[in-house]
Amino acid sequence: MRLVFMGTPDFAVASLAALVESGHEIVLAVTQPDKPKGRGHRLAPPPVKEFALERGIEVYQPASVRTEEACLAACGADAFIVAAYGKILPEAVLKLPRHGCINVHASLLPKYRGAAPIQWSIANGETVTGVTTMQMDAGLDTGDMLLKTEVEITPEDTGETLHDKLAAAGAEVLLETLARLEAGTLTREAQDDSLSCYAPMLSKKTSRIDFGKTPAEIVNLVRAMNPYPAAHTLYQGKRMRAFRAECIASSGAEPCGTILAASEKGIDVKCAGGAVRITEVQFDGKKRMQVADYLRGNTVELGEILG
Repeated sequence: MRLVFMGTPDFAVASLAALVESGHEIVLAVTQPDKPKGRGHRLAPPPVKEFALERGIEVYQPASVRTEEACLAACGADAFIVAAYGKILPEAVLKLPRHGCINVHASLLPKYRGAAPIQWSIANGETVTGVTTMQMDAGLDTGDMLLKTEVEITPEDTGETLHDKLAAAGAEVLLETLARLEAGTLTREAQDDSLSCYAPMLSKKTSRIDFGKTPAEIVNLVRAMNPYPAAHTLYQGKRMRAFRAECIASSGAEPCGTILAASEKGIDVKCAGGAVRITEVQFDGKKRMQVADYLRGNTVELGEILG
């Protein structure tokens, strides 16, 4: 098929690569503009741009697609494929290709509509998630569902590992979706809005640890936000990021957030109904490291209340 691909981060690269390798014609890759990155704030290209240029695909980086209807229409695409593009498409653009716009969304819709379905599925304690291909409409992830594939969330999964599994699964289900579209066997299923939930954009506010929650809830948040934006709390007024944690028992009456112990095993913190042991951290001005390594040159005050 003749396709326009619209995507930005690493998640989208897997789908673009699969389309290229399967012989589909990618006439244009649309991605977000280069953005400042790192301490030097140098402009860095999105992963989709880097991949597309390596494969000789024309790249277009409009500040907004709302004024680019004519340019996109000139591509004569059979469909637009959208994977984590990061911008809302106006209805006029959705109607341009004859098969419309097909989105690769990293959840089992209608659950987890929104910007961060991968992380919130872990944070909310799900054991199964997946990828849905969807016929886009003017709403936020509300279009008709096309195909789904399930992916297990293991207790060891983090936001990073689940991202990689879902990116690969998304590429596979996208190819199957297009194969059925070409064969005329693809069916559409409307979403049940009553079953939907929202996966908001990640931020410092949403990734802050609330030690008034249970050990399992805190561990799930730490897993979900690893590596970005990283679950965090405050220790003596400074930010402490947590990348790994586990549930442990505690029957004490200390206030939630109290540091109970600090050893090579980790930093034990009281929470609702038990405690968590944080085993991998990053303090402000320090590198990310195991707690055992941090304690070789630093101390952690017992009895301090985090947050």
